Amino acid sequence: MKYFRKIGAILVLLAYTVQCFAVEAQQRFPKPEFAKGYSQPATTAPLPRALLLEYLDIFVLLVALSVITWLVVKKRSRKGVFWISVFSLLYFGFYREGCICSIGSIQNMVLGVVDSTYAIPLTALVFFLLPLAFTLFFGRTFCAGVCPLGAIQDLVILNPIELPKWIQKVLGLIPYLYLGLAVLYVATKSEFIICRYDPFVGFFRFDAPFHMLILGILFLIAGIFVARPYCRFFCPYGVLLGWMSRFSSHHMTITPSACIQCKLCANSCPFGAIDEPVVETGKRHNNVNRLITLFVLLPLWVGLGGFAGSMMHVPLSHYNRTVFLAEQIIEHPELKEDQKNIDVRSFLTSGKTTEQLIAEANGIRHQFYIGGWFLGGFMGLVIGLSLIRLSTFRKREDWVPDKTNCLSCARCMDYCPVKLNGEFQENME
Repeated sequence: MKYFRKIGAILVLLAYTVQCFAVEAQQRFPKPEFAKGYSQPATTAPLPRALLLEYLDIFVLLVALSVITWLVVKKRSRKGVFWISVFSLLYFGFYREGCICSIGSIQNMVLGVVDSTYAIPLTALVFFLLPLAFTLFFGRTFCAGVCPLGAIQDLVILNPIELPKWIQKVLGLIPYLYLGLAVLYVATKSEFIICRYDPFVGFFRFDAPFHMLILGILFLIAGIFVARPYCRFFCPYGVLLGWMSRFSSHHMTITPSACIQCKLCANSCPFGAIDEPVVETGKRHNNVNRLITLFVLLPLWVGLGGFAGSMMHVPLSHYNRTVFLAEQIIEHPELKEDQKNIDVRSFLTSGKTTEQLIAEANGIRHQFYIGGWFLGGFMGLVIGLSLIRLSTFRKREDWVPDKTNCLSCARCMDYCPVKLNGEFQENME
């Protein structure tokens, strides 16, 4: 009953959020008033089938999250998680062609904040919030088998190897940088880089450009040996899910009873997401001094990161079309005569002068300068907090999942020899 009460609380929260969003949208976009003699043109509305598919997607997402959460937290079934993964890959991946996805919805949310004329689609709003809400209570069950990008990688894990911890820590910084860049490019209205560089959506739609097809194939080949490389070392939405999962109160557990220290769970986890027991070493004083030093240096990390990010604003702004076009026209004035260039044609038809284009580009570049400070400061904060976390030791007597990095795949449960009644069972190789 507690599980269903949690689900009910999530639904109430979601309904309230959608209602507030609808009210805000009505206030943000009032019907314009014109002088007499003007007749309102006929408005276009989404086709009923399109709206029905949106509501169906939301319903399927809710059901899939509920079922897989039950399978992980209550049923403890790896087989059930596997079949949910297959279903999600077929439905959200190949049938719905990977859109809308929770990962890409980050960009919709940011655009809705920075652009008052943009109304966030209901589907994007729900796909962004619902997995986060489930993760806050139950851990990353969305990653376990509902996300199609995770599902396609999970199915190719054949001979996983565990990377050294220091490599995992270094590669684990990439999703934070990817998230920061995605927010920066949307905030400057430059690019939706998460969607543009999605390595698997081309497979789902059977229309991937050649370079993206090669990238997706490389990810899948790497995933045979390094489990879920995109999920662990690139996914920007995984950063948000990791933050939420850290506070989950009903996260999956490896063993249903007392841990017998057999280490089979750690050997079975392809993600290196199980923490080993930690015993007091008697060096608490040294650890405290190290932590104090790292906390004192934390503002320095943020400042240095912000300065480095601001210095990168020029190369980062090259990916904005307006800035790129202004640079090209300054360097090659004859480019204005190139009628085959779609950006040049758009500029000429806009009626702007070259001086106006350059002024607009300078304004955008200044936005990148400010955004670079925030991006660099964010990365400095992430690095500083990561060092602090590495220097923090909490006493643990059992092997437990790392809530931040555990993808709730339930593999470790099958290897645990402890049954629900506390008895033991043999594990076959």
